[in-house]
Amino acid sequence: MKSAKNVSAVVLAILLAACLFAYYSTTSANPAAAPEAAAAQQLVDTSLLQTAISLASSAATPDEQSQAREAWRLADHELDLSFAHALRRAETEMAAATPTTGPQKELAARIATLQARVEAGKKHVADLAASAGEDLDRAKAQLDLDQDALDDAQQDLARAEGDKRARLQRLLQEHQDSEKIADQGLKFAAAEPTATALNQLHAWLAVRQYTARLETARRQAASHAQTLLNRHNALERQTPAQQSADASTTRLRALAGEHKQLAGLDQRIEDSKQLASVYGRWEELAAARQRADLHLLLRSLALILVILLVAVLLYRAARAAFRRTDRRRTHQLRMIAGITVQVLALVLILLVLFGPPTQLSTVLGLITAGITVVLKDFIVAFLGWFALMGRNGISVGDWVEIEGVSGEVIEIGFFKTVLLELGNGGTGHPTGRRVAFSNSFAMAGHYFNFTTAGQWLWDDLQITLPVREDPYDTAHRIREIVEAATQADAAEAAQEWQRSSHSLTAREFSAAPTVNLRPGLNGFDVDVRYITRAPQRHAVKAKILHDVVDLLHASH
Repeated sequence: MKSAKNVSAVVLAILLAACLFAYYSTTSANPAAAPEAAAAQQLVDTSLLQTAISLASSAATPDEQSQAREAWRLADHELDLSFAHALRRAETEMAAATPTTGPQKELAARIATLQARVEAGKKHVADLAASAGEDLDRAKAQLDLDQDALDDAQQDLARAEGDKRARLQRLLQEHQDSEKIADQGLKFAAAEPTATALNQLHAWLAVRQYTARLETARRQAASHAQTLLNRHNALERQTPAQQSADASTTRLRALAGEHKQLAGLDQRIEDSKQLASVYGRWEELAAARQRADLHLLLRSLALILVILLVAVLLYRAARAAFRRTDRRRTHQLRMIAGITVQVLALVLILLVLFGPPTQLSTVLGLITAGITVVLKDFIVAFLGWFALMGRNGISVGDWVEIEGVSGEVIEIGFFKTVLLELGNGGTGHPTGRRVAFSNSFAMAGHYFNFTTAGQWLWDDLQITLPVREDPYDTAHRIREIVEAATQADAAEAAQEWQRSSHSLTAREFSAAPTVNLRPGLNGFDVDVRYITRAPQRHAVKAKILHDVVDLLHASH
């Protein structure tokens, strides 16, 4: 039995030890890495920059913000190289796909002619730049006209062929515009407060999710670098290191373009690798912040367990100390000690979880609510004292019935009323017990004063008649006996009830006795119900029983 009482303390001690072990072991952690599939292919893959932008908003510490800026720079540089590479490929494809017949050929020829005219116009304007006059203005106007015609022709050809290069240029322009806006509006997250256990739990969960996103971003950058490396190796195997001396100009230009693509891929691979490295360092910083939040959370949990353990020990110590007191007060003192310890432990735990209230109105509201709950019975009892002192209240010496207990009032205090109990609700037969009631009974109206308000009550009497007796005749005679004994009381009670009713349409009240005859186990049972004054209840019943016994004896 004694060992069972120690289970709660032992369990709390074990949990506290485990919590402290975890608290001191959260100083190091090594998150695992996992490979990730390559990003989906697009016209230009912008996933690295989008990932860097989304993660930058979660960087809270200065070190994390530094890594976020570096990741943003590398991802942006890699995207610029990707645009340049895509534009070079688009130009190469357009050159290789120059139309030879049809409307597209005419547009291509027109574009070539306009390009030659634009170049010649630029040279002519440069030659006339030294002299200001009408010739220079005419040359500039003609150059603007030719440039507009060239732009229109290029757009017509782009619509006819679905110009990939034009779409890439639009995407590049949109990227540059969004980049300027992003640089101006770069904002980082603020560190979440960790003063309370709930704040620490929320911060730990948020940083945990944030760390997982960084790990995903690192795998994405590493996978992107590997994809670019594979493309680089494939292109390098297709590109000869040297070209023969009799190679054509077109072939030499194509070879130069391929080498530029290889150089661009090298730079993009290096940017992606550096980006993966930046994400790795960033992830370590986030993991350190996550461990710090977990460290604080475990400290709060350990503090809660300490509070619970101390509360259990104090409660057991109080129980041991109260064993030396009077047995009649031991249970009460144990209850008080237990409630006190539990309330203090609950308040301390709430402070650990939520922290101290910061608003005065909140503090006052909590204090008022606590006082109202704790002193509810005292407040109601004190208000009940005023009700008892009123017109329809009670006084010392009155014969009352409170919550089913009858007796004479011997004390009326501010918070309690004491009765000297009278056996069976009658006067002159005290039991000697003092029964105390909280004055809150007056607020609920659970009392009746026989002394001042309505001393009438209905009393019951049951008589068993033998089988050999004539039940109807005997019941009729019993009714005559009861009516004779209660005739005056019944008339007076009916008049008093009629006067007490303020309703003009109230029915007539009857206080006449009732006698009911019904079969019983040993003959016939006669149930008698009659009105009598409460103080004379036993006297009237004794007289009726005496007359009934005489009746039955005479009939035998």
